[in-house]
This record gives sequence, C-alpha cells and structure tokens, in this order.
Amino acid sequence: MRDPLFFIAILPGEEIQKKVTGFKQECARRFKASHSLKSPPHLTLIPPFPWPQSKLGELGKALKDFTLDQTPFDIELKNFSSFPPRVIFVDVVENQSLKGLQYALFHHLKKSVGLEDERGSRFHPHMTIAHRDLKPHAFSEAWAYFSKMEYYQTFTAEKITLLEHLNGRWEIYEDYYFEVSLT
Repeated sequence: MRDPLFFIAILPGEEIQKKVTGFKQECARRFKASHSLKSPPHLTLIPPFPWPQSKLGELGKALKDFTLDQTPFDIELKNFSSFPPRVIFVDVVENQSLKGLQYALFHHLKKSVGLEDERGSRFHPHMTIAHRDLKPHAFSEAWAYFSKMEYYQTFTAEKITLLEHLNGRWEIYEDYYFEVSLT
C-alpha cells in the first residue's frame, strides 16, 4: 500500500476562501476546468509528498515545533497571473515574510524529519484557480477573462495547515498556529 499524500499550505480566512472558490467555480462553468475545486484555496508552502501514516506524529511535532517561533504577518492578494498553457491563479504581492517562512519551513522539515523534496526549494506563491484540466485551447479564453479582472484582498497568515489527500480531494488534516503574537 502506498503512503498517503500530504502538503503544507497557508489557507486564507473564510471570506477569501468563498471568493476564490467562486473564481474556481467560474473556471469550471465557463472553461470546463474543475480540478482546482478538489482543494480549498491556499498558498502551497511544501508541495504534495508521500508520508507514512506511522510517522504522522513525528511530522506533526516538527510542524508544531516550527510554528513556536513564527509571528503572524500580512499577505496581499492582487489580481491574476498565469503559468501558460494551463495554470491561472490569484497573484500574491511580493512578500519577504512569506518567502522567509517557506524557506525556513523547507529547511526545518529537511533537517528534523528528513523530508527530501527539492520541489520545495522552488517557491512562487500563488492561489490556483485553474490548472491540470484547463485545456490549452481554453487557456487563452480563460486568461483573457481573468486578466481583465481586478481583485485585491489582504489577510493575516497566523497558521500553516497540513492537508491530506482523501478520496480524490484535499482535506485539512491539522492546523498549526504561530505562537509568537504581534503585540
């Protein structure tokens, strides 16, 4: 039996979740691209990786230890961008705190639990609204639609989330809250 898949992300609050899910639903309706609806809106910090069920406690402890030293910070979402020919996403304004968090998390997990996945060393924060099943011929139409839209929202990142792949969908496994307060 294969190990279950997990990934680590930052999830925005409920209001942004609803709005970005609406963008995903628009992609499904207009452009027949619904694959991104299989996960909640998120910013991937560590891409999907297999992890043994028997070592989930070890992973959880490493994530808890990591968040002990983290401080909440703001993230700005602004408009849309793409990775042609299949991916369209809500763009993230350049953010050194976010980059620093991802870099530190990647290296912490490599050192503490031996997570060896070099994909985690490449980081381009974004919130996907269409990918995989967005056909290349529909990409240009979808991009023409979203590139004209304006969207701006900010939220405070105050936790990281471990998600597990279950029954073809990504579900929240556990949240790990940052322990250092802003005050």
